[in-house]
Amino acid sequence: MPGTIPHWIDGALRESTSGRTAPVTDPATGEVTGQVVLASVDEVDAAVAAATRAFPLWRDMSLAKRTTVLFAFRELLNARKGELAEIITAEHGKVLSDALGEVSRGQEVVEFACGVPHLVKGGFTENASTGVDVHSVRQPVGPVAVISPFNFPAMVPMWFFPIAIATGNTVVLKPSEKDPSAALWIAELWKQAGLPDGVFNVVQGDKVSVDRLLEHPDVKAVSFVGSTPIARYVYENGTRAGKRVQALGGAKNHMVVLPDADLDLAADAAINAGFGSAGERCMAISALVAVGGIGDDLVARIAERAATLRTGDGRRGCDMGPLVTREHRDRVSSYVDAGEAAGAKVVVDGREVRPDGAADGFWLGPTLLDNVSTDMSVYTDEIFGPVLSVLRVDTYEQALELVNGNEYGNGTAIFTNDGGAARRFQNEVEVGMIGINVPVPVPMAYYSFGGWKHSLFGDSHAHGTEGISFFTRGKVVTSRWLDPSHGGLDLGFPQNV
Repeated sequence: MPGTIPHWIDGALRESTSGRTAPVTDPATGEVTGQVVLASVDEVDAAVAAATRAFPLWRDMSLAKRTTVLFAFRELLNARKGELAEIITAEHGKVLSDALGEVSRGQEVVEFACGVPHLVKGGFTENASTGVDVHSVRQPVGPVAVISPFNFPAMVPMWFFPIAIATGNTVVLKPSEKDPSAALWIAELWKQAGLPDGVFNVVQGDKVSVDRLLEHPDVKAVSFVGSTPIARYVYENGTRAGKRVQALGGAKNHMVVLPDADLDLAADAAINAGFGSAGERCMAISALVAVGGIGDDLVARIAERAATLRTGDGRRGCDMGPLVTREHRDRVSSYVDAGEAAGAKVVVDGREVRPDGAADGFWLGPTLLDNVSTDMSVYTDEIFGPVLSVLRVDTYEQALELVNGNEYGNGTAIFTNDGGAARRFQNEVEVGMIGINVPVPVPMAYYSFGGWKHSLFGDSHAHGTEGISFFTRGKVVTSRWLDPSHGGLDLGFPQNV
């Protein structure tokens, strides 16, 4: 009988009284492995109350003590990251090596947050006016909510909560109900690192939890990653409730290949960026734009490589795992059907994959579609699966127009040996994250992650200096300390003299 996956509130596991649960499955077998509880409004309120009670103590704790806890968390995570990777693979389905990579990229943000004393220090100006000094400080905003997606159950929360905690905030994390166990493992690790109870809480749930976090008056800021429609919903409802909101939405990432590019390098990159994590990445390449007469050659090289990939159980050393749920697999497969019906050529057909895994797993192999046009749903929609669409254009200008005309602006890449073309592309393309001969241009933690257009709602990107700004508020203090010789009244307007 599958066990129950509970909340983590005020430093301890807490069973739910809502009476609502949702099944958690192993995507490689189709087996139900647990029942995650779905919070009631009262349970969300209990998590926010714990974060609210813990905030004053944590806010006023010295930076030295806060960073001691962060360093302890970092060391524990380094020592035990294999455990977390196994949890991710069991509930999400991605292969173990990919799950370990996810943890490592999240760990980079933990390490960045360990430098918080330098990151939040203010400025000081002596004698801005005669006898008047001015200094600035950054202070935490209060309890914050992090609402994370299924595709990165560890990395995406770690884009936010290390910085929120390092800067003195308290956190309520709402993980995806599809793979909720990683969040509980992380909560227990924080406790072992010495984080005070209530600073980090996990509330399991669905739309009920999301809506309550968005409207709760004690939640001061919300970080979200997910599809564009839900990102827009979170942003509009959160800001309407007076909160700071950073909501990262969907993507349709293009990889432009110019005629002078190294086609072997480009083909390798297309495989890695199109089919890694079964395409369930907001930074996956889903549209490859072949410029000039290289299309046939490039498609042949990609197809040759795709044929060598092994799809199967992520614990068996395969290259690509299953999709996260049966419903999502069927949805992605339906896009392949639609693309074929609309005239696209199915060069590699993932619907026919023979997986190294259980028959009831949620399988769809790498799929390559050629001669895709911009009016096909396989191009217009964010599919979020292992489907790579190839479009052909004659010129660089046409490729740029295609990328800039898309509603999304999350990530893009260009493959070329022409430095002038690359420099022109990075200047002209209307996308937030750009790779030059790099297919998945996810920034390092000390830069900020985020796109343009319908890939981002709000002004702040994730982590880096923008993350520090999002989780803090600035104050400027002007002070004058009079010595005994000063005194008297002066009703004139203060002047800088």
